[in-house]
Amino acid sequence: MPTNTVELLSLEPALAARRLSRAADPEWMADFLRSLDLGATRADLARVLKVWGLSQANAAELFGVSRQAVGMWLQRGLPADRLAAVAELAAATDLLARHLKAGRIPAVVRRPAQRLNGKSLLDLVGEGRTYDVLTACRQMFGFAGVQTG
Repeated sequence: MPTNTVELLSLEPALAARRLSRAADPEWMADFLRSLDLGATRADLARVLKVWGLSQANAAELFGVSRQAVGMWLQRGLPADRLAAVAELAAATDLLARHLKAGRIPAVVRRPAQRLNGKSLLDLVGEGRTYDVLTACRQMFGFAGVQTG
């Protein structure tokens, strides 16, 4: 087992995970994984806000919570009932970032689209339809037939 963080980080991720999981107490490992997940979800939310050109106040309005709640999500991680929505938005953001110039994305997500019955991607988020946002982005870029799961 590596004896310090630098040693652990020098290993391939799969090997590091195997060594860590063999050496760690199962309860500690579960807490560690939860902490990693929280960090990842915070990063996903922050990236969505940045790429889509949204403030914490905008996000709060879309998610139907206070601006302070969004600030807490960015600091401490998302509540369990928001994980799927942010994961779907992060996947949609990946597609938008891959296929559009960064400066165009805020306008694209705000523009009503005939294909969305005159609604914008942001309108769909505000209605809690984040899976539909991801589906619309897949259709925009020709990934409508992509299997999920």
